[in-house]
Amino acid sequence: MVRIKSHYTDLLRIGVPIMMGQMSTIVMGLADTLMVGHYGTNELAASGFVNNILGLLIIGGMGFSYGLTPVVGALLGEGRVHGIAGKLKNGIFACFVVGLLMTLLAALLLLSLPLLGLPPELLPLVRPYLLMLLLSMLPIMLFNAYKQFSDGIQDTSMPMWIMLVSNIANIFGNWLLIFGHWGLPEMGLLGAGVATLLSRILQFVLMAGMFHLTRHYDLYRRDFHQTHITKADQVELHRMGWPVALQLGMEAASFSLSAIYVGWLGASALAAHQIVIIISQFFFMLYYGLSAAVAVRVSYYRGSGEAEQTHRVAAAGLYLCWLIALCEGLPLFLLRDKVGMLFTHSSEVASLVALVIIPFLVFQIGDALQCTYANALRGMARVKAMVWIAFVAYIVISLPLGYIFGFVCNWGLVGVWMAFPFGLTTAGLLYFREFRKCTN
Repeated sequence: MVRIKSHYTDLLRIGVPIMMGQMSTIVMGLADTLMVGHYGTNELAASGFVNNILGLLIIGGMGFSYGLTPVVGALLGEGRVHGIAGKLKNGIFACFVVGLLMTLLAALLLLSLPLLGLPPELLPLVRPYLLMLLLSMLPIMLFNAYKQFSDGIQDTSMPMWIMLVSNIANIFGNWLLIFGHWGLPEMGLLGAGVATLLSRILQFVLMAGMFHLTRHYDLYRRDFHQTHITKADQVELHRMGWPVALQLGMEAASFSLSAIYVGWLGASALAAHQIVIIISQFFFMLYYGLSAAVAVRVSYYRGSGEAEQTHRVAAAGLYLCWLIALCEGLPLFLLRDKVGMLFTHSSEVASLVALVIIPFLVFQIGDALQCTYANALRGMARVKAMVWIAFVAYIVISLPLGYIFGFVCNWGLVGVWMAFPFGLTTAGLLYFREFRKCTN
């Protein structure tokens, strides 16, 4: 019998590469923001508008691809290795279809730009940048299919290295194309879009090339060419993928839509809000990377019929997430008065950041809980309940409480952030309850 302590090593072996890949993406986003910001204020505003909207599409698409992982993991646990390649082929097709849908939605956004009331001076910057990111939707989704397959067979290092390489290429491409180094044209924000598109194509090509052209995946590649796209597999993957996409989308929306409230409080509050959002991404990506390992291991034990071990894996994952929260949260609490000054010279904004750090740290317990057990449910292939839980926690509880605490109680920005502990903890407890129901 596997004891809970033995699960820590497995979770870290699988989860650390996922966390490293996630963190490299955040660093890439920060580098993009810094480079574009140094080029011009209008360029920064235009990129912020596009990335905030398309970010929800990308998160939803990533969530859809997560449906492949537990399917692959369960087959691995059952010992049905030769069935895995067929799931990958069907996953590639499903992600291709969803990528086309994302591209279409981004194209509709491009066509409707004149109706959105943007300042006229931003439109010439937004259009070409949005077009580049629109073209990158398909490569993102195709890469996600290969990545989730690789995660499902517990080989998370390969996608990590590919993400690191492509993100470094993106940063270097930004430096070349935004500012026009090495004799290349100075393209400004469009250069950032071109670099992003090329890096996402590179990411997909490298991952597909590793699968189809190297010995690393020999076992699966032989079966890949003998399998077919089937209606049954497509139904299974869409049934698994869309609830996760909706769950992640509603969680992201609870933070994105709260910015509307914060905007009523003024520019300083909005700036402080954005700074803490950036900090929160570091916490969340570490939790989610480790929790993705929970989904992989839970799906494996589901396939092998060892239900008792799924409880132990989830518990080990939660304890590790709480340890991460402590290691990150303690220095952040002690340095809360100085954190804001890393991002701004405004003492007013820095003071607001210091205040918001308190409710931010409070909700880390609930955030770790909901990350862990949402992914445990994903590993158990019980994803339908995640949709109504996310709706209740993030839309029914978190968003209204943000308004009540912020404006009815007159607590301002701190009040808006005080709503998140309620929403995230509610989600975590409901996910936990649902996990216990399906494993007892």
